[in-house]
Amino acid sequence: MAHYRSAGLVPPKRHTQHRAADGSLYREELMGEEGFSSDSSLLYHVGVPSAIVEARTWDLPDQATTPNEPLLPRHLRLHDLFSDAGRDLVRGRRLVLGNADVRISYAVGEQTSPLYRNATGDECVFIEAGRGTLETVFGPLPFGPGDYLIVPRATTHRWVPDGPVRAYCIEANSHIGPPKRYLSRFGQLLEHAPYCERDLRGPGEPEVREGTDVEVFVKHRGSGPGGLSGTVHVVPRHPFDVVGWDGCLYPYAFNVADFEPITGRVHQPPPVHQVFEANNFVVCNFVPRKVDYHPLAIPVPYYHSNVDSDEIMFYVDGDYEARKGSGIGKGSISVHPGGHSHGPQPSSIEASLGAESFDELAVMVDTFRPLELGEGGRAVDDGVYHLSWGRS
Repeated sequence: MAHYRSAGLVPPKRHTQHRAADGSLYREELMGEEGFSSDSSLLYHVGVPSAIVEARTWDLPDQATTPNEPLLPRHLRLHDLFSDAGRDLVRGRRLVLGNADVRISYAVGEQTSPLYRNATGDECVFIEAGRGTLETVFGPLPFGPGDYLIVPRATTHRWVPDGPVRAYCIEANSHIGPPKRYLSRFGQLLEHAPYCERDLRGPGEPEVREGTDVEVFVKHRGSGPGGLSGTVHVVPRHPFDVVGWDGCLYPYAFNVADFEPITGRVHQPPPVHQVFEANNFVVCNFVPRKVDYHPLAIPVPYYHSNVDSDEIMFYVDGDYEARKGSGIGKGSISVHPGGHSHGPQPSSIEASLGAESFDELAVMVDTFRPLELGEGGRAVDDGVYHLSWGRS
């Protein structure tokens, strides 16, 4: 995280005694990345954060994947995955695509999730529709449509929807943060970045909750499909028992409407749309914007070969000019795998000439290792998208 925050009650000096009014000692916990060598926060607990009274296996949602073979571009209709919202945003996720670096899942839920801790990596969850609160050990973080929520690895949290919520879940096996080229050597977002610290929303004040023998669902590295396993820890008191914390590692929200698009006289390449990065993948967003203003500009993208990456586009809203005639619509994912040259549908090139702006909203994930299809992706593959360039 790019900047320091402090919330609740913390002592004036770290690693020193911090006591309650009755004289009892709060327990200090360091939550840090890369051992003790990167961003961290100190949390002060009423109870013992490592205490466990019981444990059992949790059978994760299906995490198995199959190769994209034969190698094809694909169109996945995510809105066909769920006919109702009667589930939660943790156990109700369906795996769409995945590899050793990232898993992309989709969920529609209206129930409060169990307390959850993803110990495999950071999560970047994009809220397609709906509102609610991400309750965390750091404090509550309200969310709404268009929000990205960045949840650091091993943060105890739960999703509390206020009605049905559609969530596009990007789970890393690493940490997720702003692109390094937008940061100073001290971690501040620079002037040329398309967003700044003012656009980031951190959690509210920490809340001490009561409860005994509380279940926490943990996803972790293990022996199951995709190298993952699940465990339920029963802890003696509610893990939301933090009276204060400070540091540079915490969950935060960023709304896509606060992303300032970078434009030019001729078509700009996808890196100008980047919003986050992680190990072996990046996250970009395509937002409503003015388009190329050279008198002979072609606003839709040129054809390009994905030599080193798979390109995954999730179409959220608007009218995506380059995909007209392909069947792509809201809730679609296009999969353009490495080794396949792709670009606009042929009829959309002439149709885009003279356009002054595009009204579109999409989230793109580019990976640098091939993605495989999860059970959710296989279930909603239209089977004909690869033919669309020849039909346009």
